[in-house]
Formats: sequence, structure tokens, C-alpha cells
Amino acid sequence: MTRPAFNDEPPSGNSVTAYDEGHLVTYLRILDAAAEHADWREVVQLLFGLDPQREPDRSKKVYDSHLARARWMTECGYRELVSKGGL
Repeated sequence: MTRPAFNDEPPSGNSVTAYDEGHLVTYLRILDAAAEHADWREVVQLLFGLDPQREPDRSKKVYDSHLARARWMTECGYRELVSKGGL
């Protein structure tokens, strides 16, 4: 499976961006992993191809920021997608 290019931190604004739209599957997968209490190190390696042993700080930052954005999408961002007909 091809991973989409990613930023260390997703956008943080109050609008859904092209980045968000391009990472919807990533957001769903990270939410599923969190719900299953998967080890964040395994998740960041699978979803982002990062080695948490070589880059622990960066890996944790990527995981935490994308999980937070994924949660924001479930609480707020989805409304914008629905109103645009994106879902």
C-alpha cells in the first residue's frame, strides 16, 4: 500500500484542507488503532514509515498531531465534508 506524503504536523485550522482530504484514510486508520489501544510506535511505523527508535521525538509528534487532527475531523471537520458533498 502506498503511503501519502505527510507533514510532521497536519494543518491546525478550523477548516478542512486538501491535506485533510488526502489523509482521510490515514485518519481513519489512526483512529481505529487508537480505539484498539495499539502501540503508537507500531502505528507510526505502519502509517508513516517512521522508525520510532531512530526518531522517537519526531515519531511521537507525528502520531500525536495526526491523531488529534483525526479526532477533530470526527468532531467538527466532517460537517464541512458533508456540506460539500465530500462524504
